[in-house]
Amino acid sequence: MATSETVDRLTREELGWELAEIFDELEVSQINEVLAKNVPLETLKFFASYAGDFGESQDIRGDSLKRLPNLLLLGYLLRIVEERLINDDEAFDS
Repeated sequence: MATSETVDRLTREELGWELAEIFDELEVSQINEVLAKNVPLETLKFFASYAGDFGESQDIRGDSLKRLPNLLLLGYLLRIVEERLINDDEAFDS
């Protein structure tokens, strides 16, 4: 039976900001734990390598180049969260 109750959903932008704020509050050991549980080692290695190659090709230097793998990882984790939320919604709707 469907209900008329509506659920306020976060936009992708809001979800991204929420995830970034959560990561900002975590200790390094906690971040490492999240990565170990959600990101295969091969993927971590790929992001590090790709970020270096991409950064050099785009003439990105200094701290920005060092942070580029983290940005890629944050985007990857955001996508994982989105997929899990979609799967949870589908399971709930069944």
